Amino acid sequence: MIADSLRQDDQPPSYSSLEPAPSSASPSDSKAPSNPYDSKAPVNPFDSPDDVIAEPHVPERLQKYSNDEDPFAFLSYFDTVFVIDDSGSMTGKSWAEVAGVLRAITPICTAHDKDGIDLYFLNHESKKKNPPEGKAPWGYYNIETPGEITEIFDKVKPTGITPTASRLRSILRPYVNSLPTPKDKSRNIDDVKPINIIVITDGEPSDDPNPVIKKYAEDLDRLDAPVHQVGIQFFQVGNVAKAAQALQDLDDFASSFRDMVDTVSWDANPSRPFRPKSLSADTILKVVLGAVIRRLDKLPTVKNV
Repeated sequence: MIADSLRQDDQPPSYSSLEPAPSSASPSDSKAPSNPYDSKAPVNPFDSPDDVIAEPHVPERLQKYSNDEDPFAFLSYFDTVFVIDDSGSMTGKSWAEVAGVLRAITPICTAHDKDGIDLYFLNHESKKKNPPEGKAPWGYYNIETPGEITEIFDKVKPTGITPTASRLRSILRPYVNSLPTPKDKSRNIDDVKPINIIVITDGEPSDDPNPVIKKYAEDLDRLDAPVHQVGIQFFQVGNVAKAAQALQDLDDFASSFRDMVDTVSWDANPSRPFRPKSLSADTILKVVLGAVIRRLDKLPTVKNV
């Protein structure tokens, strides 16, 4: 599913406030919901690109994952992993934009999950070659503060190509290999925390991520893993047409197997000036939430994740 355009004037309120957003509807448009968390909001924000990305309708049995008091409660039940494109084309505005988004998101994730977030780059590698079990080496683990994000981004310099597939493989391999098989009676897959992998990129991958995603989707099916065990969300920073097309192609390909991929790109059409040309923390969290609720809502019963 792809949300390739978002209405800038209908963006959800800041996560720092849970008060309903004031309505901008005119008297002749009284049916427009004034609260983006309203139950009439679309269940799946990817169904129509022209819909506002709003809090999806959350069935009562899933409200521990999102509710009026804490719309992002789902972050407590998932590990959040960011994969950042640090290719040469990210130099400048895009690099600063992504750093700002991560600084905004990190304290929200940490407030829900004491483990914080994990961070990988497509090219740059940290010096941490002995990662925790189930995680890939060369990342930054358990980041808790905006200051840590600033420190990391200050020392990483964008350069090189866009090896999206290679980095995804390095992350998915140890995680999927750590999951118990259906024959393993000593461990239960429900005890392994699901992950959301959030990829932020500005360019077309230099290697094809489709075979990697398909392989691990099939592996998860063989393990009888819950549909929400792994989610991969791709976000475009900037408005390069080729990058948007690459995400569209990826989305089309991924729709043929396990539901684990979502993509969001921006419409750079000058005739549609109301559409945003950049990422925001709210947008990312809303899209990830929509994907989580969509997948969990497919389950006949909710398992403890």
